[in-house]
Amino acid sequence: MEFKARYILTGLFAVAVIVAMFAFVYWLDNKSGFGERATYQVRFTVPITGLSTGADVLFNGVKVGEVERIQLDAANPGDLIATISIAAATPVHADTGVGIDYQGLTGAANVLLTGGSLDAPRLVGDAAHPPMLQANPDASRSWTQKAGRILGVLDNMLEKNSGRFDAILAGLAKLAGGDSGKDKKVTHDLLAATSFPSPADTGKWQLSISEPSVVLALNTDRILERVDGDATRPIDDARWADSLPALFQARIIQSFENAGYLDVMRPADAPDPDYNLAIDIRGFWLIDKPRPAGAIDLVVKVLDRNGAVVAAHHFQAQVPATGTGEAAAASALGEVFTSTTKQLVTWTASNLK
Repeated sequence: MEFKARYILTGLFAVAVIVAMFAFVYWLDNKSGFGERATYQVRFTVPITGLSTGADVLFNGVKVGEVERIQLDAANPGDLIATISIAAATPVHADTGVGIDYQGLTGAANVLLTGGSLDAPRLVGDAAHPPMLQANPDASRSWTQKAGRILGVLDNMLEKNSGRFDAILAGLAKLAGGDSGKDKKVTHDLLAATSFPSPADTGKWQLSISEPSVVLALNTDRILERVDGDATRPIDDARWADSLPALFQARIIQSFENAGYLDVMRPADAPDPDYNLAIDIRGFWLIDKPRPAGAIDLVVKVLDRNGAVVAAHHFQAQVPATGTGEAAAASALGEVFTSTTKQLVTWTASNLK
């Protein structure tokens, strides 16, 4: 009796294993589930990258099935037909959207079903005659395909409007003070005064020279012409090497050094100087009446360390110009600046002895 009982248990175990194997095969054949399945076909009219058999089918982001088969349409070589098997309870309607969902920028592709209204008729999937769903081409392209289309459109637009874009870029470069690639403009400089007689005494004083004060019209690097009384205008696109106040300060300090006075510097380099030279530029431009000439108008004050005025002087001078063009104006203004600066250095040194 014991042997018969053992045989019965062994037979029951074998039958259970066989039933489990059939159940497993049935589970695999029904795509990981024993529930009722529905079959649909999806037509793609654009190339699909990364879609393969066994890929997931998602409905509003939730997995509902898998891709069973992918085939080319013999009647339309440009189309691709994918057969999908999904849970029968999935609410697929006539207006349900179909596209491709990519995992990351370059990941695998999944079929994505979205939306559908209750008013639209429900589509029932039949394995023998599966309903056909049309995929949205715009929702089926990968990121690389979309980027390629966008770049192609941009390239076509740039090619057709290359002349306009060149003009816009040239205008922006000119507005920002850049170089448009054509005739490079030269800048003009002012020369420091030279050829001073050797001073008998270079002084025991330290002098700082502040950046000159100017009105707004003169706070520029443009070479100006005075017209109609008090009005000024730039001469073509003629420019100084720096803004006028900074250029005046640098060349006047250099002129003192050329005269042998080396203890002359900017306020930042002289924390507690004996004297300060304050310069007010009231005019530095080309005048055209009665004859063209470069004109300079300066008021200079020497201040002690307490701010008291030690001496003051009004410098005015003109130098004839050969014309009213850029080169003639720069030459005349440079000459009148150098001669006036030489007088300024001599006058300042005489008041500091």
